[in-house]
Amino acid sequence: LVSIGNICRSPIAEAVFRKLVTEAKLEHKWMTDSAAVSDWNVGRSPDSRALNCLRNHGIETAHKARQVTKEDFQTFDYILCMDESNLRDLNRKSNQVKDCKAKIELLGTYDPQKQLIIEDPYYGNEKDFETVYEQCLRCCKAFLEKSH
Repeated sequence: LVSIGNICRSPIAEAVFRKLVTEAKLEHKWMTDSAAVSDWNVGRSPDSRALNCLRNHGIETAHKARQVTKEDFQTFDYILCMDESNLRDLNRKSNQVKDCKAKIELLGTYDPQKQLIIEDPYYGNEKDFETVYEQCLRCCKAFLEKSH
């Protein structure tokens, strides 16, 4: 699950997906992680508003921001991202990787409510983080149903 800085959207999506996988008792089938297309926040914890949002929904995460690596394209079956800019960056990076195995898609393509883009809430407020959470929950549920 990929976003630009890996401190707002993608850690929320990662934590939500991991919870869904755990509840469905499918942990043995899924390796879940999140990363950034940029190197701005490497090593940082998620935004405190993202952590609060997750906590309000009974989810904890110990994720630290990292950047997408060449190995990610060779290891993961899916790389799901938040917006078109992420998609462009990931497609460009994947073109430089031999034997890219990952299918690169917008997470929003799985949204039953057809909201394709998950907007960055960084400059927004708590309500914007809640919107991201709801979108991630809908998309991750639909993705998991389609994929197993």
